Amino acid sequence: MESLFNMLSNKKFTVFASFLGVYLLVSGSSWALFSYLKEPDKMIDISEGREKIDPNLPKTEECPINGKMYSEPEREIWESRRPITAIIENHADSRPQSGLSKADVVYEAVAEGGITRFLAVFYCGASAEEVKIAPVRSARVYFIDWAAGYGDSPVFVHIGGANNICGNCPGGVKPAGQVAREVNAFGMLERMGWRSAKGNAFDGGTNVGYPIIVRDQYRLGDKSAWEHSVVGFTDKIFEEAKNRGFSYEDAKGQAWDENYKPWIYKDDSPLANPAATDISFEFWSNKSDYDVSWKYEKEGNRYLRSNGGKEHKDHETNEVISAKNVVIIFVNEKGPVDQEGHMFYTTVGEGEALIFQNGDLLEVNWSKRTQDDQLRLFDSNGDEVSLVRGETWIEAVPNGNKIDYN
Repeated sequence: MESLFNMLSNKKFTVFASFLGVYLLVSGSSWALFSYLKEPDKMIDISEGREKIDPNLPKTEECPINGKMYSEPEREIWESRRPITAIIENHADSRPQSGLSKADVVYEAVAEGGITRFLAVFYCGASAEEVKIAPVRSARVYFIDWAAGYGDSPVFVHIGGANNICGNCPGGVKPAGQVAREVNAFGMLERMGWRSAKGNAFDGGTNVGYPIIVRDQYRLGDKSAWEHSVVGFTDKIFEEAKNRGFSYEDAKGQAWDENYKPWIYKDDSPLANPAATDISFEFWSNKSDYDVSWKYEKEGNRYLRSNGGKEHKDHETNEVISAKNVVIIFVNEKGPVDQEGHMFYTTVGEGEALIFQNGDLLEVNWSKRTQDDQLRLFDSNGDEVSLVRGETWIEAVPNGNKIDYN
């Protein structure tokens, strides 16, 4: 017993044990990654076993996420679920994305280096059919904050995220300064109780995989880079969420929207003579591939999106992505805050905003009181502003950036 105690006290043994622990951590992570995200021999038929809903049924039911009207069978479907909030990348090589045209709400902000990324909310628009969403990418803290506004424990879909985990560092942790604490997405998800083996944060690299989230490097036809190949399927995500106790109600019987307050919605009322028909802006001055423009189409009372000077289309439908409301919120930009180039943007607090709707422009203020609060928009009198029923895009643009419109 004494010799064993001496061995355990020996410094060399301690070092050996540390390296053994790191090795096991790395091996386990690698096994999890390739076990969960294996590339299927053939693509999944997402229509398999899916009943069709007549698109001509009366639209009498209001979506609580964006106010758009849907049929009663669609409402019955979404009322058995809670929202999916998914991180979708926007690297120029990953376009066109799949599923953005079916999202109820989309947030856009810079991930790093002037390259933007999306948080897409799927709920009502994913009721009539299963939606293929891609490419899924890694989380950022500000996207988590916006996702947290969608009721209790929304399903948060991502693959990885900013974190301090390191497979070949002493103790398995990156040196201080490599990833700043304020942008540590894994740390935030853990503190919120979302990140666990059966949590509401669905990480394609660790706790969810085939056939819910898969790798498909041939999604766009030609083989794409490994990092642009992660694909998710909404029906399968909703089903897995149900299995984990995250359907409309949780395991304790509490509905996800018990404390959720929808935005205020109104019907279309386009201006006879539109005041703003062409909107354009940049996120970073040296990243033209991520410049955005929205063109107002009076006939449909909607805005059509272009990205990097090209029409922004959904790969699955080949339709140009459109929105009823284009909301530009001005946020404080900080960074890069660490050696990995992560940015930090204001999400909780308040600031100025512009709303483009009905061919008109409204100058308003945005407010988000707490992490769990929904982002809201107020006029100069402090009254909440109504949004036109339908798809809404929220563009988080750094303070001081110019927005051109005419």
